Amino acid sequence: MPIPLDEFPLHQVPLSLQYPATSDRNAYDRCYFNAHDRSGDVFLVTGLGYYPNLGTMDAYATVRRGDRQHTVRISDALNEDRLNQRVGPYRIEVVDPLNVIRVVCDADDHGLGFDLTWTGSFPVVEEPRHVMRQGPKVILDACRFAQVGTWSGSLRVDGDELSVTEDLWVGTRDRSWGIRPTGEAEPAGRTAAETPPDYGFWWMYVPLRFDDHALVLIAQEDNEGHRSLNDAVRVYPDGRVEQLGWPRVDIRYRSGSRHPEGARITLTEPDGTVGVLDVETLGFVALNCGPGYGGDPDWNHGHWFGRDFIDTLSFDLTAPEIAGRIPFGVVDHVARATYAVDGGDTAEGWGMFEHGTFGRHDPSGFTDFGSVAP
Repeated sequence: MPIPLDEFPLHQVPLSLQYPATSDRNAYDRCYFNAHDRSGDVFLVTGLGYYPNLGTMDAYATVRRGDRQHTVRISDALNEDRLNQRVGPYRIEVVDPLNVIRVVCDADDHGLGFDLTWTGSFPVVEEPRHVMRQGPKVILDACRFAQVGTWSGSLRVDGDELSVTEDLWVGTRDRSWGIRPTGEAEPAGRTAAETPPDYGFWWMYVPLRFDDHALVLIAQEDNEGHRSLNDAVRVYPDGRVEQLGWPRVDIRYRSGSRHPEGARITLTEPDGTVGVLDVETLGFVALNCGPGYGGDPDWNHGHWFGRDFIDTLSFDLTAPEIAGRIPFGVVDHVARATYAVDGGDTAEGWGMFEHGTFGRHDPSGFTDFGSVAP
């Protein structure tokens, strides 16, 4: 049956907009936001997703304060009103497309609530198409745009209300769609049984907000350091995008771990001069401890919990069983950065340093899953 969206000239394939063009169960359409006050003491990560071939939709909101990470997760049956992005007490309002977004969570009885308005500081930038295979199977094929910006409104955590103002609170967001692992786990099969003993994965994603531009860096490598995804761009207020070459990355890991304390990333300006980006990590949110991303044993986005579902997950990140889980998932870090070209003036920026590395990675000196920095 047609849905209200079918009234609009948006179709790209001969199907109602109720259905995706692919029959892959892992079809998804999702947004992600983060917000912080540049201190690293408070860090919010939140998002909402639709999974049309699973018939589900869900949202999550995670706040880290001190050593505790608290998540509200909300799920329901998929509805047909895609222009009204809402699940339970969580909703997203597109005030000005690609610029101003309002995100509201009225889940104070579950320890977390907010009414926040995002304003993009610079235009969105489309990232390269991201494709990953596991053996012969495509497990990720997605398009994504990203943006840096500021926040205003209020954030309520365990009865404490924090004033969120644009002069202090910054963040990043993205919206992506395509296919990626969602819902209940698929049978592992041969690929899992025959995983190479020297398997390795390394990922870095760094969106940063400076006063007069944004930087967005992406790199993904295998165990030998072969880079399958690479992008480094500067975005100006008028929408101009400059490419900054092939980032050369040197991450400083905390001794005895794979926790990144900082990084030096060398970029190439359009005229060939060298730019040096120094990144310092502050507080972080572990995406596999409540938010439902890869490696989270408690749930995965798109999972069916039943109608009108809402609950909470809360973790002490210093507890041994949780601290031992964190290295096997991607981690979002609050990031302070400085950038200088050819030894010239230094500019300061703020944003996120997202990183995950599992198994072997020759450039980092990691030989297997148990390997850590000296």
